[in-house]
Amino acid sequence: MAAEIHSRPQSSRPVLLNKIEGHSDSVNAAVLIPKEDGVITVSEDRTIRVWLKRDSGQYWPSIYHTVSSPCSCMSYHHDSRRIFIGQDNGAVVEFLISEDFNKMNHVKTYPAHQNRVSDLIFSLESQWVISTGHDKSISWMSTQSGSMLGRHSFGSWASCLQYDNDTQHAFVGDYSGQITLLKLEEQTCSVITTLKGHAGSVSALYWDPVQRWLFSGASDHSVIMWDIGGRQGRSLLLQGHHEKVQALWYLPLTHQLLSCSADGGITVWNMETTREEAPQWLDSDSCQKCAQPFFWNIKQMWDSKTLGLRQHHCRKCGKAICGKCSSKRSTYPIMGFEFQVRVCDDCYDTIKEEDRTPLATFHEGKHNIAHMDMDPSRGLMVTCGSDRVVKIWDMTQVVGSSVAAGFSAR
Repeated sequence: MAAEIHSRPQSSRPVLLNKIEGHSDSVNAAVLIPKEDGVITVSEDRTIRVWLKRDSGQYWPSIYHTVSSPCSCMSYHHDSRRIFIGQDNGAVVEFLISEDFNKMNHVKTYPAHQNRVSDLIFSLESQWVISTGHDKSISWMSTQSGSMLGRHSFGSWASCLQYDNDTQHAFVGDYSGQITLLKLEEQTCSVITTLKGHAGSVSALYWDPVQRWLFSGASDHSVIMWDIGGRQGRSLLLQGHHEKVQALWYLPLTHQLLSCSADGGITVWNMETTREEAPQWLDSDSCQKCAQPFFWNIKQMWDSKTLGLRQHHCRKCGKAICGKCSSKRSTYPIMGFEFQVRVCDDCYDTIKEEDRTPLATFHEGKHNIAHMDMDPSRGLMVTCGSDRVVKIWDMTQVVGSSVAAGFSAR
């Protein structure tokens, strides 16, 4: 069923203000133009479009530019009006948009990758354009000379990217489920560490330079918050999606994390509350509650003349347990489990009713969300995806006081 368009907020949920249609293929990225009623989109149909809101209330393209290869991603810098487009052929193209947003001039083409560009970031401080690609690499190039400065290769497709301007650290998520932290230099780079926690390909990253938190979303339907600044290896698991998490945004003033998934789910997480880390799963040859052997424990099965049982794990304590000793299911939001998960019978008895109070709210975008951008100062969010539709949302009833505080988008 199509989402209903409202002119003003009706309740504490995202309100669809407008829909932009007209692309002939998937829209891979859309960004809101700060201080303007405008949106920039790039698509598999090889077009770059700047949409401005007209007096009729509808958005119409003021710029419609076609390039040689499908557009996979973009980075827009509003103060300089420079836009960088990643393409399926591996190139990154830079354009300069005019002040009235009615014209766009080509500046440079960067030979960034040998395959599709998966993500890119323009750093004004470094004067670099940094990109990742399906050729399993990250590259960084000088926007002054247009030349390649450095490249680093990974073991699998590099899928998403974040960058810290102050320290010149890059975070790269890949299809193996790992996140690599690199220190980029003018001509070289060094690998600082590798973060492992996802059971599927990493599809979205968001870096908050103030708290020094990194958020990652993956095809395993989960979000992980990595406390980089704490330097203790602390990470928090957040499970509130039924499909691949494809877009993230953190609002530091209201301590909220927004995550969007392939099935249109929009989840708003309360990150102000004190959360607990999910335990590591323990290994055992027999149930750590009733001591019955698991099916690979041949010796104990032979000695006790019993059939082996299937191994499960309690999400609250991490112990290896059998199905009989984990017959209960429960939510446990303080540990990130907003849906019911398996817990052992002992842990189930320790969970109080108030422990089940949700720490996230769930909303429906009613379309595949492959990319999301926000302007918190106006409480606006834009989403886009493979259904070729771009949606503009009023989030003021969801993200609350960040609008009143006048927090500007990154």
